[in-house]
Amino acid sequence: MVAATVGLRGLSLCTLSLPILRSAKIKLPIHSFPTSRSLKPLFSPYNPTILRGFPSFCASPDVNVEATATAPPATEAENSQSADDIKNAANLLDIRVGRIIKAWRHEEADSLYVEEVDVGEPEPRIICSGLVKYMPLDLLQDAKVVVLANLKPRNMRGVKSCGMLMAASDASHETVELLMPPDGTIPGERIWFGTEDDKDSQPEPATPNQVQKKKIWESVQPHLKIDASCTAMLGEYLMRTSAGVVVCKSLKNANIS
Repeated sequence: MVAATVGLRGLSLCTLSLPILRSAKIKLPIHSFPTSRSLKPLFSPYNPTILRGFPSFCASPDVNVEATATAPPATEAENSQSADDIKNAANLLDIRVGRIIKAWRHEEADSLYVEEVDVGEPEPRIICSGLVKYMPLDLLQDAKVVVLANLKPRNMRGVKSCGMLMAASDASHETVELLMPPDGTIPGERIWFGTEDDKDSQPEPATPNQVQKKKIWESVQPHLKIDASCTAMLGEYLMRTSAGVVVCKSLKNANIS
């Protein structure tokens, strides 16, 4: 009968016989036991074999656990900075009060209306909107609307569209309502986000090329929402005009696009 006892830094294996180990179906490495001198480097906590995850009965438990880098949770300052970045980007958008002078069906696209919109410029803008499915044409006539005015013009089935009417929609995109500036606003007034005092600190809007190149609209749009009171918001910031906040007719907790 062969028996072995190994002692190392206060840790020992009790004397066990190989036949007993075999009957217990415990597998032992089949090699000769090293000498006490050769054991020292083998069981060193800095041994590369142990550091690679070799299961050692003498290494401290955390030596065999692979470290995982975890990003620390964002601080309030970081969250605030992120919100400020979004607001700063939104301030570069040229969002204006508009009034639809005339609207008609697009001759080459069944899903599009074409609108002539007064946005405070010498000539009205032509804007195409995919609203045929969602609202009757007469609802657009003479309506006060919210216009994103510094997008690059797009050719939409032969009609050059110079802007976008902003609207709210439910999660299924089955119900769509135009954003509405309050009574008392005039076409061309620039809309902002925040408090009444933030109006005077608005920067000049970005050019259409800058909006496209820096993807400003794409970075801001996911943060635009309608709250539970039908009010348009950018995160926690109200969407404002000099006469009050921007709303939609009836949708709540909806998206804006």
